[in-house]
Amino acid sequence: MTGYLEVLTDPSYAGQAVVMTYPLIGNYGITPDMESARPWPDGYIVRELSRMPSNFRCEGTLEDFLGQHDIPGIAGIDTRALTKILREKGTMNGMITTNEDYKIAEILPKLKAYVTGNVVDKVTCSHARRLEGKGKRVALMDFGAKQNIAKSLHERGCDVTVYPAHTSAEDILNDRPDGIMLSNGPGDPKECGEIIRELKKLYESDTPIFAICLGHQLMALANGANTHKMKYGHRGGNHPVKDLETGRVYISSQNHGYVVDAEHLDPSVAVPAFINVNDGTNEGLKYTGKNIFTVQFHPEACPGPQDSGYLFDRFIEMMGGKR
Repeated sequence: MTGYLEVLTDPSYAGQAVVMTYPLIGNYGITPDMESARPWPDGYIVRELSRMPSNFRCEGTLEDFLGQHDIPGIAGIDTRALTKILREKGTMNGMITTNEDYKIAEILPKLKAYVTGNVVDKVTCSHARRLEGKGKRVALMDFGAKQNIAKSLHERGCDVTVYPAHTSAEDILNDRPDGIMLSNGPGDPKECGEIIRELKKLYESDTPIFAICLGHQLMALANGANTHKMKYGHRGGNHPVKDLETGRVYISSQNHGYVVDAEHLDPSVAVPAFINVNDGTNEGLKYTGKNIFTVQFHPEACPGPQDSGYLFDRFIEMMGGKR
């Protein structure tokens, strides 16, 4: 019922079409609850679009918002039936068109050839920016970062500098941060070869590092692990993850289509820290002999439960700070 605006403005959806399973979308219009300055999906699919939003903070309609950013949408689709198809057949390419006379023989090769490519370059910031604080200094690598990552750190007193994705490890380390945060982001992590090479240097620096989602995958690839594409990924705010150290289960917000192959991990480099309770896939790593831990889910949520927000406190303790 809520959270569609945070989904739309999550850069991790760049290059994808998003299907919303709740049957009415747009009921409170466009409000300030955005995770970036603009929406990112390449398509938006809903059962029913609310054209008369009602909310005291409403600044416009969802339809106008999508139109302003040239994002095609379609309503009147049985989205729950479509979701069942995607869960059975897996994530697939598709199209939204106004041409009723298209020739399927001409369209199929284009659909099969479509790939998201390196969409990190599309969503990352163009220059560094700073959120001043009096606590620990954190360098946040923006691979498509949701705003609530920087906000979660800043609310805990951190002085946060957000860096573009292709900032060199040398430039990051020259600023002498107390810790490094690797953000979420879109696409296949293996497309980010240049970034992976720089992360290997950050790994070797012994600076405390905390990574989320794509950052988790990139750090794993930088240290010899492998990733693969999932059948239909993990999307939404109701995924149970188990902390292997404590045995406690948390409900998490997730948005990813790739996963780290935990079974091929070298335990001298990293060991599993979290697993997904539903399918047993890897949800986090603790790096052996390093002040580095990474998670596949979103402790900053937005939308979603705040169960795992304590991980930001753990990161601050790693940097020598207090909760």
